[in-house]
Amino acid sequence: MVGQGSTIAAIATPPGPARRGIVRLSGARTGELVRAVLCAEAPAFETTRARACVVGEFDDGVGRQPVRVLWQRGPRSYTREDVAEFHLPGAEPLLARALARLLELGAGPARPGEFTRRAFEHGRLDLSQAEGVLALIESGGEAERRAAAQLVEGGLERRTRAMRQSLLELSALCEASLDFDESDTGHVPPAELHLLGTAARSALEEALAWEEARAAPTGLARVVLAGAPNAGKSSLWNRLTGGEALVSARAGTTRDRLEAAWDLGPAACLLVDGPGEAVPTSEVEAAAHGRHARAREQADLVLWVVDSSAPAPLAVPEEASLLVWSQSDRPGARPRPGPEARTLPWRAVSARTGAGLAELAAAVAELLTGGRGPEGGLARALHARHRAALRAAAAGLDEALAWLAGGAALDLVAEALRSALAGLDELAGRSTAEDVLDLVFARFCIGK
Repeated sequence: MVGQGSTIAAIATPPGPARRGIVRLSGARTGELVRAVLCAEAPAFETTRARACVVGEFDDGVGRQPVRVLWQRGPRSYTREDVAEFHLPGAEPLLARALARLLELGAGPARPGEFTRRAFEHGRLDLSQAEGVLALIESGGEAERRAAAQLVEGGLERRTRAMRQSLLELSALCEASLDFDESDTGHVPPAELHLLGTAARSALEEALAWEEARAAPTGLARVVLAGAPNAGKSSLWNRLTGGEALVSARAGTTRDRLEAAWDLGPAACLLVDGPGEAVPTSEVEAAAHGRHARAREQADLVLWVVDSSAPAPLAVPEEASLLVWSQSDRPGARPRPGPEARTLPWRAVSARTGAGLAELAAAVAELLTGGRGPEGGLARALHARHRAALRAAAAGLDEALAWLAGGAALDLVAEALRSALAGLDELAGRSTAEDVLDLVFARFCIGK
């Protein structure tokens, strides 16, 4: 990740043509970089203003583009750093040139999720809210959007903030009472401590009930098609989803990531197609391959598609869950895969004739319901993490209350309370390991 003192830049809008695209900046040099590229009439851009909207032209080093700049001065911004958004014509080459100019002037390229990572690290969001941002980006329907928005708005954080403060106070009272005898004025009676703990336990039950009601995951599992160029992925995607992806005998036709629902019979999933596995020959191809690689990392299942008539298929990667023996109707198609299948299950299919597609759907449905389930992977993972953290906090608090009720030594009570606080800190990200945070924020799109 780019260093915390640096200024980062990225395109913040999805790929593809649009009326408007956004390039985002955040960091100490944001104002300097805006002044370097902005050609504007009055009012002049001033970094002393907390908020500004300036219309002018963006000097990208090659030409000028019409631009509207939205300026937010830190700490009153999303990242709590100086932030600027350049709203530009939505043509991808123009956006790429604008970004390249900012990088030439000294900005660093943002990693996936780095803007939200900075918001988290600067205290603008806790981890549950940051995860809500990710869930909102990936939401596949209104129910998912509402559930994610509740996280972003701090619903879970609000319900645990006061509870954590109560546990801190209770822990402090226990620690302080260790230094006093029962006859001393500094001693807090166990009955009073138990009363405070019971109130915190009720608040914890309320937070857990809120999370249970909020996050029943209704999204679709993500199933990604991967394999060599021209293996038949896009033809298969079209046949399974009813889509209209461009299909050509020329390798490398597919560049954009394509997503659509696939009806598996007992359930459904989101089927994702993208470019074939090959060495990219341009920046555009490299970007497309990078997006599809992230889709594979985030997938519930990866279907490795192999052209059954190809003489030398690519090695099947470890993350593949099932091998699709495609284009089985072609002359010269081999009847079954060889060593490349390893021990993977496989299904022979033909997108042209429809042969084997029902069997493929059944196999995918079985894999999804055999431990992964048909719900959305991200929504389910966040829901499980939040419940686990809340239940860990509840277990620690229950242990503390049991020690108090049984008249145990207060150092045992204090230790149990520390365990309860650790659960809440895990939920908010205060004690989350760096590698876990890296995994969370790596799932974001670049520019978010």
